Amino acid sequence: MKLKSIRLLAAAAATACATIFSAATAQADAVSDFYSGKTVTILIGHPPGGSYDLYAQLIAQHFGKHIPGQPTVIVQGMPGGGGSLAAAHFYAKAPRDGTIVALLPESLAQDQVLEPKKSRWDVSKMRFIGRVSDVTSVMMARKDSPVKSIEDSLKAEANVSCSGRTTSSAQTGAVLKSLIGSKFNMVCGYDSATASALAVFRGEADLTTTVWANWSVNYAQQLSAGDVVPVVQFSEKRLAALPDTPTAVELTDDPAKKQAIEFFGAGGDIGRALMTPPETPEDRIAGLSAAFDNLMKDPEFLADAKARSIPIAPITGKEVDAIVERIISTSPEVVATLKQAINDGFDN
Repeated sequence: MKLKSIRLLAAAAATACATIFSAATAQADAVSDFYSGKTVTILIGHPPGGSYDLYAQLIAQHFGKHIPGQPTVIVQGMPGGGGSLAAAHFYAKAPRDGTIVALLPESLAQDQVLEPKKSRWDVSKMRFIGRVSDVTSVMMARKDSPVKSIEDSLKAEANVSCSGRTTSSAQTGAVLKSLIGSKFNMVCGYDSATASALAVFRGEADLTTTVWANWSVNYAQQLSAGDVVPVVQFSEKRLAALPDTPTAVELTDDPAKKQAIEFFGAGGDIGRALMTPPETPEDRIAGLSAAFDNLMKDPEFLADAKARSIPIAPITGKEVDAIVERIISTSPEVVATLKQAINDGFDN
């Protein structure tokens, strides 16, 4: 190839690179211009005091400086239906311009598969920008409860406090009752996981379930004092903090039951993750995703989380989207087994 041709090719390549860089810069500037002076809202579907509020408030304090244009970030609560009210609003009515993200129940994808007619959202049409941490639901019993282990639950009756039946914290008891044979009486109707836990401390109920982050942060004193004891955890592997507490999957050798329990616990991998509503512009999703990834490496953010004993185990939005796809594609046979188990479990 002649020297002149080489120079022409090099010049063309440089021009192409410059064009691509210029386009990327213009896109970044457009996102920054959009967010400058605006407010980004983190929507949660639960009352203050639980793990959703815990993570949302932590994120809100540090997220804005990483978003192009450095907008103000606030938290808005819309409690009701175990997060389903906020999920339905977010899917159908929330602004689609990138000014709102949500920290919603990790069970949304499973609920959609289990009860498609009742689920007023389609998780596959929403996009995740990142996960702060996975979550593991842990059932705890009051120290003087007649049931302080799974073995006890097979012999003695006990009351399990819970909020709406659509919540994973409520469904844990129903699943154990149906698939394992625990003699639970499901007492639902409390307005939150916090209220359900208080019912146990007051002696109104014997056991309840919430995520480990909630137990370890908001009830650290009660845990340390031995006021509650762990009974079972819903995770693939035992948490390092609870090495002697069995996982629900360990409690049966029946393959169909194991698959149903694994499907039930899959939402824990989604955990506390931020999502955008349908039709949010791609450039703003990209800007928020990059900001989230940078937040997860922010020394001030990590130090703040450590000081509050809040677990951080991040993955990218695309990785969360892949988990959602796996849940949505679960076989009908497994879905039917779990759906029947949940329905039967609430039949007292």
